[in-house]
Amino acid sequence: MTQTIKKILGLKPPQIPHSEAVHASELRANTTHIIGFEFDGTASFRKGTVDGPDAIRAVADGIESYSPYLDKDTSLINEFLDIGNLPVGRGENIEVNWQQATDFFFNMVRDVDLEQNGVRFLTLGGEHSISYAPIVTYLKTYPDMVLLHLDAHADLRDGYLGHHHSHASIMRRSLDHFEDGHELIQYGIRSGTREEYAWMRENKTLRTSLDQFILDVEKIDDKRPIYMTLDLDYFDPSYMPGTGTPEPGGETFHSFIKLIKVLDKKNFVGCDVVELSPELDSSGNSDVFATKVLRELLLILDQGSL
Repeated sequence: MTQTIKKILGLKPPQIPHSEAVHASELRANTTHIIGFEFDGTASFRKGTVDGPDAIRAVADGIESYSPYLDKDTSLINEFLDIGNLPVGRGENIEVNWQQATDFFFNMVRDVDLEQNGVRFLTLGGEHSISYAPIVTYLKTYPDMVLLHLDAHADLRDGYLGHHHSHASIMRRSLDHFEDGHELIQYGIRSGTREEYAWMRENKTLRTSLDQFILDVEKIDDKRPIYMTLDLDYFDPSYMPGTGTPEPGGETFHSFIKLIKVLDKKNFVGCDVVELSPELDSSGNSDVFATKVLRELLLILDQGSL
């Protein structure tokens, strides 16, 4: 068994834990930790992402552990943990509810050196505002980190509909914590304000073709840490309809695999997957799609799954 770094009290057990994960309320060295953040308080079009984390877990048992794309198998990962869901307040004040879980995440990793101990997180949302805590944690850990933002939306608004930490503001709030060595690369964006597009062009964060995006990721130094925040509306709604703000013109699963094969050779240190709304797709296909995405991400976060 790998070394326990810290015991965590107060996490909410998932309804159906991930079938292949070890279930524990602790952080362990050299281990990937799945954690859920069940929140959709600032969702502005269609809600339902509060059910995303447990929906993905519920489907995991029906997904093959072997990836033919990577020739890797999650059953051969030395160990990965499902540590449950963050405690989210259920009061009327949305910001307070979000802050409770966000503070819990920050307290959970306080005094834990993610890099030195090989602690990795795969955070499941929830709407995109939940990515704030893991992104900020990784930015503070890795002063030279590249943040890959895969999304249909720019998410660069300085607050939205009265919420400072809105799902539409996650990139803006993340940039509040950027230092000189950090870099943002955005791809899949096909919806945003004129001002957001002007900012992306001026700061050269936006990639508008898959080939250019893949090439730029390939150029990242193999030792440089990379974190991905993945909004599932990055994918075309014909494949992934179960999301709150679908936008036509998105990517396919196979184009995602092209990226995964590149990241498998890089220093991929963590990620979050957000915006699955299970009830918006009665077929259940979106849950399956998201869970297969999760499998590939688990495999590239672990180097012992060959």
